[in-house]
Amino acid sequence: MEELTQGVSWIAVVVSFVASFLIGWLWYSPKLFGKQWAEGVGVELADSSEMPALAMITQALGTFCLAWLFGITAASEALLTIILVLVTIILLIVSNGKYAQKSNAAVTIEAAYLVVMGIVMVVCQAIF
Repeated sequence: MEELTQGVSWIAVVVSFVASFLIGWLWYSPKLFGKQWAEGVGVELADSSEMPALAMITQALGTFCLAWLFGITAASEALLTIILVLVTIILLIVSNGKYAQKSNAAVTIEAAYLVVMGIVMVVCQAIF
């Protein structure tokens, strides 16, 4: 259990979690890629009062876990490990998207969001 907490910069984890979650809110909004993404996956964008709670909770938990994982690998100086994890997640997202017959735009939007999350998380680990 100690390897999950020892040397982790919790400030960097929390800041990168919050920043990534907020970027996701903007990323999937009509202001950026929300309309293209929704069209590509066959859903309608809801207003913020109609957001599916379970989806938001699991997204928040997943984002926090990814930020924590970045913190663990930063503490153990294993940057290549987290890059491999992120590439693996992206490949699985792309595979799932193509299997579900999402549009190329939707798959690209989802994968690019993960790339941006990774960059934000690396930068936060470097700063804090």
